[in-house]
Amino acid sequence: MDDLNFGAVAAIVGLVGGIALGLAARLGNFCTLGAIESAVYGEDQRRLRLWGIVLGTAILGTQLGAAAGAIDLAGSYYHQIAWNPWASIFGGLVFGYGMALAGNCGLGALVRFGGGDLRSMVVVVVMGIAGFVALSGPLAPLRIWLFPQEISTGPQGIGASFTALTGLPATLAAAAIAAGLVVWALAHDPLRRSPRMLAWGVVAGLAVVWTLAGTTWINQQSFGEIAVEGPSFTAPIGRTLIFLMTSTAGGITFSVGSVAGVLFGSLAGSTIRGLFRWEACDDPRELGRQVSGAALMGVGGVVAVGCSVGQGVTAFATLAWSGPVTLAAIVAGALLGLRQLMLGFQPD
Repeated sequence: MDDLNFGAVAAIVGLVGGIALGLAARLGNFCTLGAIESAVYGEDQRRLRLWGIVLGTAILGTQLGAAAGAIDLAGSYYHQIAWNPWASIFGGLVFGYGMALAGNCGLGALVRFGGGDLRSMVVVVVMGIAGFVALSGPLAPLRIWLFPQEISTGPQGIGASFTALTGLPATLAAAAIAAGLVVWALAHDPLRRSPRMLAWGVVAGLAVVWTLAGTTWINQQSFGEIAVEGPSFTAPIGRTLIFLMTSTAGGITFSVGSVAGVLFGSLAGSTIRGLFRWEACDDPRELGRQVSGAALMGVGGVVAVGCSVGQGVTAFATLAWSGPVTLAAIVAGALLGLRQLMLGFQPD
């Protein structure tokens, strides 16, 4: 470890967390769009309720880690910039709608690509490029003008608000939220009878805790050179593409490790379940829809400062207000997109 630079160590942390998420997605059926689609149109709430296990584990583990000094919540990007509700809502809606068109979120596309789906490779590449168009490319000035990102002037988030109102530690609020989510998940009997899904839901939540704790330690050892990060799959996909095209070993980062980890975990999970198979798109219209959706996800994810995992799990775990708000907007956008695809906009 002494021979590795801090970026490479951060990449290893991301690699381990990414592998866990890739396995959880393949072996535990953890998927954002799949959860929404199966609950609304398939009358199966197991994947949706699984989110309660993932979030409950991530929130409680992260907040306990913060209380123990192992996780620096204030050092995460979700708490360093002042929350812009309009960015969360608009970006979340755009991301969710694009997710429905593309058939996957960023994590889901990486997972399916790891299972041999070449259509998802196109989604991953387009999403990464579109994200950087909005992050630092031609759309960046418009994004900054519409949704300015200012440095936070003090503590913010659900935990800080709870402490300010009650004088009680934020850990109590985290425990209550986590308990409520887990109870909601376990209230569904079919999920209770799926120990495999429950176990992988816990693994996915712990992957977030692991990455936040690992990057906190590296941040302290590197004197701030490495940021405190958790899993997210919008801008990190673009950073990984740039690394693959232009960088050397010195340019490796947490983003590269986490993206690679998901691919490896998905490949392993697909092989274990016998699901790996090469797939391509036979319908140009389908490919066009997926490319359009991927572009929307890239732009929406950058505006919202995270995707369904980056905001919906990682930011939520830190108790940033952007987490639940963005997640709700993503769900709303996905429902709108799914309705258009399956039912059209005709009245019932």
